Amino acid sequence: MGRPDVQVVWFKRDLRVRDHAALAAAVNTGAPLLPLYVFEPSLLAHPHVSTRHSELVLDALTDLRENLAHLGAPLVIRTGEVVDVLHALHAQVGVAAVHSHEEFGVLATWNRDRDVAAWCRKLGIAYREHRQTGTMRGLKSRNTWNKQRLALFSQPLHPIPAALRGTSVAPGPMPTLNDLGLEPETMQYRQRGGETAGRETMFSFLTERVPGYERNLSSPNTGWSGCSRLSVHLALGTVSAREIHARAQRRHGEPGVARKSLQAFGERLAWRDHFAQKLEDAPFIEERSLHPAFDDLRPRQPNQAALDAFIRGATGYPMVDAVLRSLAATGWTTFRMRSMITSFASYDLWLPWQETGRVLARWFTDYEPGIHWPQIQMQSGVTGMNALRIYDPVKQQLDHDAQGTFVRRWVPELRDVPLELLATPWLTAPEQRHGYPDPIVDHTAAAAQAKRRISLVRERVRGDGSTAAVLEKHGSRRPPPARRRR
Repeated sequence: MGRPDVQVVWFKRDLRVRDHAALAAAVNTGAPLLPLYVFEPSLLAHPHVSTRHSELVLDALTDLRENLAHLGAPLVIRTGEVVDVLHALHAQVGVAAVHSHEEFGVLATWNRDRDVAAWCRKLGIAYREHRQTGTMRGLKSRNTWNKQRLALFSQPLHPIPAALRGTSVAPGPMPTLNDLGLEPETMQYRQRGGETAGRETMFSFLTERVPGYERNLSSPNTGWSGCSRLSVHLALGTVSAREIHARAQRRHGEPGVARKSLQAFGERLAWRDHFAQKLEDAPFIEERSLHPAFDDLRPRQPNQAALDAFIRGATGYPMVDAVLRSLAATGWTTFRMRSMITSFASYDLWLPWQETGRVLARWFTDYEPGIHWPQIQMQSGVTGMNALRIYDPVKQQLDHDAQGTFVRRWVPELRDVPLELLATPWLTAPEQRHGYPDPIVDHTAAAAQAKRRISLVRERVRGDGSTAAVLEKHGSRRPPPARRRR
């Protein structure tokens, strides 16, 4: 074998050809390209992952393979742990560099990336990680975060390469769910993945659906079409956040557009990067509380009966159950409804946030660890620095489903309950509820008890100054030393 020159472009959560910094950098070397996607058994079996996630990936890979083949270098797909796959490819063709985007995901991906970096160092292979979002690795001060984010987002988008030089490596077959050892899930609806679907969603939102966005965010009735529905595509990277930002900014300058709605949407894009930065700075928060004083607040093992009722959508609170059932069936609900069900699990049912966080991660087709885990902790009261927000499920139903449209669709047992009692069906006769259960807990009493328990911990940590220590540690936004990548 001569001097290796093959540039591997390792696709992870960046399954597109447009505005792809890693692909552009590899093309600029002028060397042959080996576009690679790896199905990793360890991640397929991860407790946060479900079949619905893999189905979306398969949607995206179908698009990506076609687009790359058209450019001259078809996508190589392999199954195995990444270091093993790279080692086999290096033995076959000789790898000079591995290009990928920075990924801000679960600890398993963090540690996997460190293993890849160590393998590259050992063999003298360059490992290039490229930025694609406003989240930054090794950020020393949060004071400069917004400025750096805007600087990245103001740079020109990377164009689709005119052509790619491929290699002799066989692309390999596109696996099926069965090949991956996965059982199909029964869903009433699953959003379609892939770059084509992502771009259709982006254009339909920015040109047709954006008016009223800021008003449609909360209700599961209006949110279904009034929200952007780009979260799946941002999570998979089938459309880049930079392109969405650029196109929204361009629309903002056009006459007659809903500028207030576009501004609210732009703030949500920035909010997404802000929370992903929290996970990058404290990657342990999928397992441990941001403030360690709260690690023993709840039992480590969940009340199984309460957890089962939560999973089945049989808590006795119609709005909670409707959201849970719809989420299991479709993979999506609005941010407010996500907050409400997390609040109910953590405060009313007093379930460990790690357990319900894993359940919801498997359900969300747009599972984004950088948003998910900081929000799960915030809504569970274990950060030590955020105000408690305990959602009243009755009030949420009256505020966001006043006509009962959403509840009646997803909780058909309540079809005979009059509208004025639909939020409190336990006040009706049992025969009107067709087997729908009484509330599993009394919300008022459970919320009061949760507040007392959390207040006791907060008073203790205020007394010993440990909250200030946590703010000092994470206010600097530096990754804990034991978790630094390289």
